[in-house]
Amino acid sequence: MNKLTPQDLWPLETYARRRGDFRARVMAHKRDRQLMLGDHLRLLFEDRTTVQYQIQEMLRIEKLFEEAEILDELNAYNPLIPDGSNWKATLMIEIADVPERRRRLQAMVAVEHRVWMQVGTLEPVFAIADEDMERSTDEKTSSVHFLRFELTPAMLSAAAKGRALHAGVDHPACRIGPLEVGDALRRELVSDLVSLTH
Repeated sequence: MNKLTPQDLWPLETYARRRGDFRARVMAHKRDRQLMLGDHLRLLFEDRTTVQYQIQEMLRIEKLFEEAEILDELNAYNPLIPDGSNWKATLMIEIADVPERRRRLQAMVAVEHRVWMQVGTLEPVFAIADEDMERSTDEKTSSVHFLRFELTPAMLSAAAKGRALHAGVDHPACRIGPLEVGDALRRELVSDLVSLTH
């Protein structure tokens, strides 16, 4: 998949003018790329559009315009764009009550490694988590993780043929699924793999 370059990004002034329309388009796009796992775990499957939005927002908030600063943001976020043989997702553990969140994050240590995806009846693929930096300790997990689901050629082929997708979590403190992925998200996920399946 194409990684973003500086030429793909709008300068700050241009982005300020286009932000409203672009943000509305990205929010609609994100709705089709999300999956709730139970009541508290949300997967947002990243792609070029979601990553471009994240970078543009970081440049805007931090008022970054120097070439080196822009390249730093691209280097930080480009790894979230799927490579054609995988899905990449941000895992968010969403618990509003602070004491409850603290308790659950302690109970769910290493849950990020126990999230899985399945294509058809093939073996589930467990996430490879937080390749850029460790976000958990022995005492608690983080509320945000970055996951990669690496697919075999058989899985790529099955996904391209329209096989059902399922997801879940297999952790002693959090067992969820299998949940079937809806049609809108399934189409998005298959499109992430299109370069290697046609």
